[in-house]
Amino acid sequence: MESTTKNRQPLDVLRTLIGRAYGDAAVPSGDDFAEEVTEGWFNVIYRLTLADGRRVILKIAPPADVPVLTREVGMMRAELEAMRLVAEHTAVPIPRIDHVDLTHEVVDADLFFMEFVEGDNLGFAAAGLLTADETYEGNRQLGALNRDITSVIGDRFGPMVGPGFATWREAFMAMVDETLADGVAVSIDLGHSPEALRAAFTAHAHTLDEVTQPRLIEVDLWDKNSIIRDGRIVAVLDHERAIWGDPIMEAGFTGLDIPIFGDPTAFMEGFGVTDLTPGERTRRRLYSLYLALIMTVETKYRGHTTTEVYDLGREQMDLLMVALAGEAQPVS
Repeated sequence: MESTTKNRQPLDVLRTLIGRAYGDAAVPSGDDFAEEVTEGWFNVIYRLTLADGRRVILKIAPPADVPVLTREVGMMRAELEAMRLVAEHTAVPIPRIDHVDLTHEVVDADLFFMEFVEGDNLGFAAAGLLTADETYEGNRQLGALNRDITSVIGDRFGPMVGPGFATWREAFMAMVDETLADGVAVSIDLGHSPEALRAAFTAHAHTLDEVTQPRLIEVDLWDKNSIIRDGRIVAVLDHERAIWGDPIMEAGFTGLDIPIFGDPTAFMEGFGVTDLTPGERTRRRLYSLYLALIMTVETKYRGHTTTEVYDLGREQMDLLMVALAGEAQPVS
């Protein structure tokens, strides 16, 4: 996916970064050592071949002068913290981090190197490389791994790094308000006024109070952020959107409300959830509405050349506003 946030670098800069991370002997001499991984939507990611033949991944945050959503400021540092917690407290496979550079001495952004994990992307492999049973099993494993991640308990709700909130309602509504403000800042047409959207969230915010324990949630750990090899998921990727919050905000549940994200049955089986309570069902719709809001607003910050994502976000926002309006709305 093309985006103005991708901080692409020339080969000589990539060589300099390799030398700082792995030593001068690892710097490749030819010009065919770097391949951009193009599936990502935010950071630029390179698959690099070092002088000794090793393959590694380099991930670079957006340029300092490129506007991003409020929730995305300093997001790579949140990813590094999430990866640390997952590695230390769970059995979930994640790539080994080899080198972190937060100095901005060579590139005007945070960056890090990690190991390259051989395998197939589960989301893309499901389109032809895997059988229906293999795809189901992969998503079941993804749900189980996600469940393991949510076993990590925090001391506050909200951002992975920096100050948080005492309650999930405060944390989630702050996230909503930030995104609405981001939309106002770029004058994007949401199809609904910011006031109407906030009112829809507020009308059901009492259900957020059911969440009393901050848990590590990836938010974006869907099938395209996992690597499968020989029938097993061997790596989960892209932890940058992790926060302390409600486990059912995980991406694997999104298909309950937005079918384009796929049937969540296998994921939910692995996660250990078959049915949601009425409160959980309402919260899940709030999280899907929030996702649709982000999908719509972020198109103004990415410089998308087509309206595909914007149109999808707008469509789903409309549907979810109707679904929430049809639910009982007790005074909160």
